[in-house]
Amino acid sequence: MTLVYILLATFAGGVLSVFAAATLSLTILANLAHRLVALSVGILLAVAFIDLLPEAAKDLEIKSVGTAIVVGILLFFILEKTALWRHDHVHEQGGHSHEQGHSATGMMIVLGSAMHNFVDGVLIAASFIQDVKLGLATAIAVIAHEIPHEIGDFVVLLAAGHSRKEALWLNVLAGSAAMLGGVIGWSTLQGVSGVIPYVMALAVASFVYIAMADLIPELQEHRRPHDFPVQLGLLLAGICVVILGMRLEG
Repeated sequence: MTLVYILLATFAGGVLSVFAAATLSLTILANLAHRLVALSVGILLAVAFIDLLPEAAKDLEIKSVGTAIVVGILLFFILEKTALWRHDHVHEQGGHSHEQGHSATGMMIVLGSAMHNFVDGVLIAASFIQDVKLGLATAIAVIAHEIPHEIGDFVVLLAAGHSRKEALWLNVLAGSAAMLGGVIGWSTLQGVSGVIPYVMALAVASFVYIAMADLIPELQEHRRPHDFPVQLGLLLAGICVVILGMRLEG
């Protein structure tokens, strides 16, 4: 029965939250997609530094965490460079414009979100194994935490050139990693627990790289006087949303 609870909770936290975020992104927030890149930056940086990094540092020496983050940033740099080379090759061969429009950012945001959701799944499993009420509370907190995060991911994927349908299913794919994490956490929790801090560190690396290398340069292209206060306000709003989600989780 515990496994059923874990599957239902991780499905809600990893998959249903994606559909909720997509609904908000395509309705209430649809006309603000371009400006919401700044909100995504705030969410990504806050999740990385305020949420994931302290969690990783609980079980690893800070030097090990830093090393894992540096390795992760180098890894994502190589992945993006490879994707850009592939993009240039397609362009030279006269490839389809739909293919050319896809940024490597999309691939990295999906990978980073999948790692994050996997860890959420393991944490939900650990909570249910300890106590059903604790598991339910953790699942509710994860859903509250994930919806704004998924909105940020959805906006980034749209900005990277993906269609709405592609962005939705890529986020669903990343969200389903929560269910995988839940099953693995339930079956081999002790074996997985030592890997979790490294997964968190790699997720930190991916979110920081995306925010600093891809999204902030895009924001800097908009330099009209009224752009700055709007961007700063949305960036701070993204940070506040994550902090609020963490307080609900706590």
